[in-house]
Amino acid sequence: MATYAIGDIQGCYTPFSRLLDRIRFDPAKDRLWIVGDLVNRGPHSLEVVRKVKKLGAAAVCVLGNHDLYLLMVAAGLARYGQGDTCADLLAASDREELLDWLAHRPLIHVEAGRVLVHAGLVPQWDVPQAASLGREVEAALRGPEQYAFLQHLQGDKPARWKEKLSGWARLRFVVNAMTRMRFITPEGRLSLSAKGEPSRAPEGMLPWFQAPKPAWAGHTIVCGHWSALGFYCAPGLIALDSGCVWGGELTVMRLEDGEVFQEAGL
Repeated sequence: MATYAIGDIQGCYTPFSRLLDRIRFDPAKDRLWIVGDLVNRGPHSLEVVRKVKKLGAAAVCVLGNHDLYLLMVAAGLARYGQGDTCADLLAASDREELLDWLAHRPLIHVEAGRVLVHAGLVPQWDVPQAASLGREVEAALRGPEQYAFLQHLQGDKPARWKEKLSGWARLRFVVNAMTRMRFITPEGRLSLSAKGEPSRAPEGMLPWFQAPKPAWAGHTIVCGHWSALGFYCAPGLIALDSGCVWGGELTVMRLEDGEVFQEAGL
């Protein structure tokens, strides 16, 4: 049995399938941790979602910002953009089944000292609190308030975590931190507009994982989202978005021994 963690797939079905073949992934005994962003920008979002869904319990996939965006588009709450590539999924005969399956993916997964999350965690959160906040979001997304939750999801504020946050502002911050964050201030204020390399951090900002004395320290964060960062490992961090959809690679790491496998992207 092996546990493999894979970076942002984003509709890149062919590299994804080739990588699973290369590692001889066996859903009967192996597990696949997916950092989110199954869909969009790549050409085959429908095939990717169908394939991951078919893996059943062998795949643990957290939600990424593109996955949530797809749910918003499907609900009529976001505009389908020129660069979006989910039309095949939105027009599929099994669309509702696939969207419901996607809405039931976790925002965060914690197991054996590791945290699977799309973007990262702010320094104020320890892992039990982050997991609890993730469950708050999941309850809103899966329940009767799903439409209202998606309706209030857009926006960059609040930019800093406060325990007294409540309602949609609280859930929006949690989602923004876990699915959109790259740069923060040392105190944990988010900057959601900057997307470049870590060396090009906005003034007064630093990569989220370099915040001093984060409460989540002691766990290893397994994440993606930041293609400009690329495949990057440091103590407490495994970042797996190596820009498959942008001409880079799709990256898989076997967590038991750290062996890395890559397949050329688009």
